[in-house]
Amino acid sequence: MIKKIFRFIAKVIGWFFLITFLLVLLFKWIPLPFTPLMAIRYFEHSDEEIKHEWVPIEAISKNLQLAVICSEDQNFENHSGFDFEAIQKAIENNKKGKRVRGASTISQQTAKNAFLWPGRNYIRKGLEAYFTFLIEFLWSKERILEVYLNSIEMGKGVYGAQAAAQSWFGKDALNLSPSEAAAIAAILPNPRTYRANPPSNYISQRKSWITQQMKFYGEFDLNKPKKVKK
Repeated sequence: MIKKIFRFIAKVIGWFFLITFLLVLLFKWIPLPFTPLMAIRYFEHSDEEIKHEWVPIEAISKNLQLAVICSEDQNFENHSGFDFEAIQKAIENNKKGKRVRGASTISQQTAKNAFLWPGRNYIRKGLEAYFTFLIEFLWSKERILEVYLNSIEMGKGVYGAQAAAQSWFGKDALNLSPSEAAAIAAILPNPRTYRANPPSNYISQRKSWITQQMKFYGEFDLNKPKKVKK
């Protein structure tokens, strides 16, 4: 009986790894039609329209690509999914009773947005680490950023760069200016509360900081990593 239970558990684990590997491999090439968060929001807010339109990364302004890197993960070009320096800094600050943003990389956020649900329990965080490893192994950095920019929540019922650009500024994602891109990036910590246009004083301050960081960071090429100091 015990052997049967262990065999069953082993089969379940084996199938889990196989299915998730194939799923991540599949989404290396095809657009994500929806995310778990979209489904959750749909049932939580049934009267809220879901706005989401997948566009290739070539149709997303370089300004927005740079803005989210500068605001969310300035070491994105260099790390392999986890920014251990930022994680250590977050742990040290948490011990002092402070919180620091930035420990969660774009790769981790992409893994969570594409395959998982919101939450901070150990099971969810463990799965996030697993999917982060998979996408870093199977996808290019450009693909990770493409999925991130097409799946992240950018307002109430607004998901992805194209929907955000249309909702906040009435234009396509390709045509976002540096200022507009920074405004969208500025609301990402809490997109259901903050507004990109018109921005509050707090968002205006974040927008100015992000714009400044974009100038410091300069041109980027995901095929040629570079170290950037914050």
